[in-house]
Amino acid sequence: MNIAILGAGISGLAAAHRLHQILPHATLQVFDRRGRTGGLLETISRDGLQIEQSADNFITTTPWGLQLCKELGLTEELIQTNPNTRRTYVVRKGKLHLLPDGFLMMAPTKLLPMAITPILSPLGKLRAGLELLIPSRKDEIDESMANFVRRRLGREVFERLVEPLVSGVYAADMEKLSVRATLPRFREMERQYGSLIWAMQRQLRANKAAHLAEQSGARYSMFVTLKKGLSVLGETIAQKLPSGTLQLNTEVTNISRIAGDAAWQLTCESQGDTAHRTFDVVIIATSTTDAAKLLRDCLPTLADKLGAIEHEGTAIATFAFDSSQIQQEFRGMGFVVPKIERSPILAGSFSSIKYEHRAPSGKFLIRVFAGGARRPELAEMPGEQLAPLLLQELRKVIKIDGEPILTMVAHWPNTMPQYNVGHCERIQEIESLVSQESTLALAGNAFLGVGIPSCIQTGYAAAEKVGTKCN
Repeated sequence: MNIAILGAGISGLAAAHRLHQILPHATLQVFDRRGRTGGLLETISRDGLQIEQSADNFITTTPWGLQLCKELGLTEELIQTNPNTRRTYVVRKGKLHLLPDGFLMMAPTKLLPMAITPILSPLGKLRAGLELLIPSRKDEIDESMANFVRRRLGREVFERLVEPLVSGVYAADMEKLSVRATLPRFREMERQYGSLIWAMQRQLRANKAAHLAEQSGARYSMFVTLKKGLSVLGETIAQKLPSGTLQLNTEVTNISRIAGDAAWQLTCESQGDTAHRTFDVVIIATSTTDAAKLLRDCLPTLADKLGAIEHEGTAIATFAFDSSQIQQEFRGMGFVVPKIERSPILAGSFSSIKYEHRAPSGKFLIRVFAGGARRPELAEMPGEQLAPLLLQELRKVIKIDGEPILTMVAHWPNTMPQYNVGHCERIQEIESLVSQESTLALAGNAFLGVGIPSCIQTGYAAAEKVGTKCN
């Protein structure tokens, strides 16, 4: 069996890794137009600093990231977040305030911190408390994140807490972002318990009971990373694949069927040369935008569905300072900025506080995020313009003396799929169309979630689908 995997990001590499496990004698070819593996995952080491250019950790509440690390022999390399600073700040009127303790994305597990937080006004707190009395919706109709939160907890909780927290993850327009596609458990809480606050209280008690029953805490914090950087994930998979598997600096520009055959023909371009190659099976692990272009000729209906998924982009500016330049101490790992603050900054991450190994003693490393649906033009603004803009805004919320000792900007345009209202139905339609093609599979961040574990899960699922066919 000849199997082509398009895309050497974490989704495509996870597919290659899993296929090599279940079909060790198959011929695998992983194509990517870039000259390295890992896709968006890129770690740069400079002057003792470890700089992640995109994602800097992954969540452990789903198993796929931890499972891949175990299979690759990387478990001992996992590092947990700093236990003393597992809090988040929210900007209000240019000042940092700690997120109310126990507030999880959309609802509180503790009422007292909500009652005393300076982030909300007295009326905002009162409206949030009335959530216990708001009638619940029992239907299955999808709605936007903005509508859902305003309906349950009020406008102020949405604008000051939920919008910045969720925007920091999805870089999305909250008026379009689907609750069902992103945080469906909160919609289920409303249906089951009638109230998010009541549901969170019940869940908290259940979690405490389970913890006591186990007589031990969780093995990892909610988020972990790798000591040598997340690039190690892709590099380790690449090392374990057979020689010649990776076809880097090679772009697949078209996919077509071979008449009278079940095989696929790929048009490949590398260093100015064009070649046509035949494969029994194809896994597409590119963005859905690129997948739509590749499939336009042979599967136009599927291409239309894939092409309809909107994307936004982000830019990340990393600044390093001497610790003496930072004139305040932090009890959190970073901050988020509400849209109503009218700042070009989406969020900031104190990298050297979050994971202490990322900077030498006496250095302070911070990453600043911009762009998304709020300011899409910032995702492609040249670094020499964007960095000063973001640094100027950063000085409004953090006391910084002098200029950074290092500045680096990474651009990721059109890389964040938008899980807008109706996304679940669109994905179901895509899955139905792909299920009719036994030798074709899709993987990537547009299907099950934008985080690393979800991407790995899609890669595994794609490999197992086509692996079953090959067997």
